[in-house]
Amino acid sequence: MAINDQDILFADSEIVVVNKAADLLSVPGRGEDKQDCLWRRVQQHYPTARIVHRLDYATSGVMVLALNAASHRHLSIQFQERKTGKSYQAVVAGQLAKNSGTINQPLRCDWDNRPLQIIDHQQGKSAQTHWRLIEPLDDACRVELTPITGRSHQLRVHMQFLGHPILGDRFYATPSQIERSERLLLHARSLTFSHPVSGESLTFSSPVPF
Repeated sequence: MAINDQDILFADSEIVVVNKAADLLSVPGRGEDKQDCLWRRVQQHYPTARIVHRLDYATSGVMVLALNAASHRHLSIQFQERKTGKSYQAVVAGQLAKNSGTINQPLRCDWDNRPLQIIDHQQGKSAQTHWRLIEPLDDACRVELTPITGRSHQLRVHMQFLGHPILGDRFYATPSQIERSERLLLHARSLTFSHPVSGESLTFSSPVPF
C-alpha cells in the first residue's frame, strides 16, 4: 500500500515530508501482521526513503524522511542534538488548573509491561514537556504540547502524570477516558528543522484532525 498523495506535504531530491495517519506504524514491527508501516508506504513513491525519527503507532502528524545517506545523517544529528522544533495538539481529560506549565519527570521502559513507559527518578532518562491550554472543552481541554526531549511515549506519560490523560489513550488512560474517542487524540501538528543541503529553516504543518 502506498501513501496517499495528499499526505505528502513536501518533497525534493533530499527529503520527503509526510502526514502519518493514526494507528499506523512508523517502521515495521515483528511478525507478518506488522509489516505495513509509513516507511514502506513512502517507499512506494520514494524507494530510497530512510526513517529519521518516529511517531507512536497511535499518533498522527508530520514526519520527515531522508532520501539519501548524507541527508539522513544531517537530519539525524539535528534530532539527536534537539535542534528541531516540534509542536503537538492533544485533547486531555478534565479541566486544567493553570494555563501553562512544564513537566520534568524522567522516563524509562516498564520492562514487565513493554512497550509502556513509567516515571522513574532513579533509572529514568531526563524528560521535559511544555504544555499550554488552547481551550477548555466539555470535561476536557485542548492543549498544545512541546516536547523538549524525545522519549518514547513522553507526552502520553507526562499528561497522565499531570492527572489529565490524553483521550483515547489505550495505554495510559482510564477505561472511560479511552471510550471517549476511537483514536488517540494526539497529533504532531508541526515540525521545524534545517534543510540538510541549503541549511534553510523549514516548518511544515498538517491540520489537526480532531
